[in-house]
Amino acid sequence: MMRAFFALLGRDLKLAMRRRFDLLQPLYFALLVCLLTTLAIGPEPALLGRLAAAVTWIAVLLALLLALDGLFRPDAEDGSLELMLTAPAPLPVLVFAKVLAFWLVVMLPLIVCAPLFASMLHLPGTQWLPLLLTLLLATPCLAWLGAICAALTVQARRGGALLALLLLPLTVPVLIAAIGTVDAALQGLPMRSPLLLLGAGAIAACSIGPFACAVALRLGLR
Repeated sequence: MMRAFFALLGRDLKLAMRRRFDLLQPLYFALLVCLLTTLAIGPEPALLGRLAAAVTWIAVLLALLLALDGLFRPDAEDGSLELMLTAPAPLPVLVFAKVLAFWLVVMLPLIVCAPLFASMLHLPGTQWLPLLLTLLLATPCLAWLGAICAALTVQARRGGALLALLLLPLTVPVLIAAIGTVDAALQGLPMRSPLLLLGAGAIAACSIGPFACAVALRLGLR
């Protein structure tokens, strides 16, 4: 079982390295969102600083949405997904490997570049750590929600539009909790409770997500 997990994880990471331009698209898109927001609001550091966490999170969410259509669709088109469904290894384990590879390839670079986005939006340097913590804790939940929606729409025509309609409402609680945590830090309020809530959400998503995504894949391929 673990051998299949690491084999699929390594395969997806190698494929991602071969498509480096596609790999950088979400990062460039998030950077563009932050840049356009800065230009639209103008040279008002105080206002930008108050909006920085929200804009950064929206940029990350839109970049995730841009990349999600490529999570399962290429495998469905070349027949690899059907082989996964009939493989001896449990489907939730294989799904976990694919989503982990997706998080490492798409979400981790966004988290690493988050200080750049924050500096563009004049977020105080003392608040970069809360922003990074919320990204680390909440992006797994977003990735699993996105994976479930991508699995349901894997064979749908115009799957990108349908994927957005399914995913965006589900992400609202995560965004509220993450942005609220950074806002609490800006106001000098304790962050422990909201961070624990985000951490519990990440653990729940990583525990339930593989099984829910496996069921969604079977439904999406019918």
